[in-house]
Amino acid sequence: MSKGVHRFALLVACATFFLIMAGASVTSHDAGLATSDWPLSNGQFFPKMVGNLFWEHGHRMVATAVGFLTIVLAVYLQLRERRTWVKRLGWIALVGVVAQGLLGGLTVKMNLPLAVSAAHATLAQLFFLITVSLAVFTSRSWMAPAPSVTEDGESVSIRALCIVALAVILTQLVLGATLRHSATWDQDLPTGLLLAHVGGAIVVTLVLGATVATVMLRHRSEKYLTRPALTAAVLLFVQLLLGLAAYITRAASPFDPQPLNPMVAVTVAHVACGALVFATTIVLTLRVFRILRVDRQEYVLAPA
Repeated sequence: MSKGVHRFALLVACATFFLIMAGASVTSHDAGLATSDWPLSNGQFFPKMVGNLFWEHGHRMVATAVGFLTIVLAVYLQLRERRTWVKRLGWIALVGVVAQGLLGGLTVKMNLPLAVSAAHATLAQLFFLITVSLAVFTSRSWMAPAPSVTEDGESVSIRALCIVALAVILTQLVLGATLRHSATWDQDLPTGLLLAHVGGAIVVTLVLGATVATVMLRHRSEKYLTRPALTAAVLLFVQLLLGLAAYITRAASPFDPQPLNPMVAVTVAHVACGALVFATTIVLTLRVFRILRVDRQEYVLAPA
């Protein structure tokens, strides 16, 4: 595996992260309908980037760049990658980015329906999962020989904990995106969705906290596992603080002209940190599945 493939895969993952931030900026500025055209903006490929059109069309330009990068990555993998399943994952990434673009256009054409906006947000996170995974699979640390660590088959499986952690984080990200799209700044947040998002934060904290604690207790000497685990824990703590700050900032200025810059900054940071928590958990999960082996002891009953 050449270093170039990994570096390019890492570039696509970073560009996808930036795209998520750009999308969050569109929502935070209430700029989703800055233009009713798609894929053009006000009938132009390069309109004047003024007002909310800066955020909406800027988001489209970033998305287009990510699309082209994904095409190049998919072709690059076909030429330089030997593993068939990684090549296929490259094509899956390409299909995902095309579908994401079409969903983005549909949100504009249908005037931001909540269901389509939530689907757009969900697919964005799944696409991010794929790009991060490709960056991991093409890395030197993944290709190098790794120790095989055995786990007791009777104890709680770290593999299972990681899968559950990924599932609850993804669910929480979708809940957060749905909450953000459900009300503009001059409207109250739906109580049910708000409580669900708060409850989701508690669940994520418990599940991811248990996962990190289990990794640290059982494999504290394996930096290959402890580094992403500790990073995820730190990011989770920051994410909880940002979520609280976002709520306080919004509640503190109900009658001010919105969106205010502090509110936008906090909410975009909250979305970005959530994506980073997801990314580090993806890395941890893939590494756990790579090196951990379950010792399933067979017990034979002795004759009476």
